[in-house]
Amino acid sequence: MVKVTNLTKTFSLNRKQLKEKGIKKGAIIAVNNVSFEAKSGEIFALLGPNGAGKTTALRCIAALINADSGNIFLDDINVGTMKNEARKKMCFLTNELKLDDHFSADYLFDFFGKLHGLAQETIDENKKILFKEFDIEQFKHVKIGKMSSGMKQKTAIAVNLVHDPEIIIFDEPTNGLDVITARAVTDYLAKLKKSGKTVIVSTHIMSIAEKMSDRIAVIIDGEIAINGTLSEILDSTSCENLDDAFFKLYKERKKTDE
Repeated sequence: MVKVTNLTKTFSLNRKQLKEKGIKKGAIIAVNNVSFEAKSGEIFALLGPNGAGKTTALRCIAALINADSGNIFLDDINVGTMKNEARKKMCFLTNELKLDDHFSADYLFDFFGKLHGLAQETIDENKKILFKEFDIEQFKHVKIGKMSSGMKQKTAIAVNLVHDPEIIIFDEPTNGLDVITARAVTDYLAKLKKSGKTVIVSTHIMSIAEKMSDRIAVIIDGEIAINGTLSEILDSTSCENLDDAFFKLYKERKKTDE
C-alpha cells in the first residue's frame, strides 16, 4: 500500500524561465497538496497532460527527490525518513532511465540483482521467469545498444523487477512502444496486480488509464482534480467516457485559473 498525504514540491526557475517571465526570482509549484492512496492488488493511475506533475509525484514516492512537504508511506515505512528501506520495497521505471548500451541483458540482470543483495540462485530463478515473460531469453547475450527499442524497454522492466518488489511504479510505461510491446507490458502489469502487488502508473493516454486501472486520479497543474474508480469519475462528471470526463475537468480548471 502507498499512501500520499498533502504532497507538495516546488522547483526554482532557471535563468531562461526567469527571463521569459520578466522576473528576477521565482518558483514553479510542480505538485500542490496532492493526496491519494494506492492499495495492494490494484493498479492506480495518475492521468494528466504533460507537465501536470505526474513524474514529479512519482519521483517523490520513489525517493529520487525530496518533497517540500507532505508524507509518503509504503505500508509502515516513511519514505521521507527511511529512503533505503523504501527503495527495497519498490521499483521505479521511467523512459529517462536508460540501460548501458555496452552490456547484455543477462549481465545487467545479474549486476542489479547483486546490488539488491540477492543470492545467485534467486537471481537465476527470477531471471528465468522474467526473461520468459518478456521473450528476452534468445536475446539475453545481445548488447543493449543492438536491441530494438521494444526489447530495450522489456529488458529495462525485467531488470527493474529483479528483486520482486512489492510496489511497482511506472512512469508512462507504454510511451513510444509498438502495439505488441505495449500489450506485453500492460498484460504483465495485470499479472502483478493479480499477485497482490501495488502498481502505480502515470499516463496521458486515456485508453491505458480506462482499461487497466482500478482507480484513477486526474492531475492538472499539479493538483488532483478528481480521484476514484472509472464509474465514480463518470458519475461525478456526468460523462459517458474518460476522455470526455478529463476534458470537462480540464476546461473547468482553466476557467478557474482565468
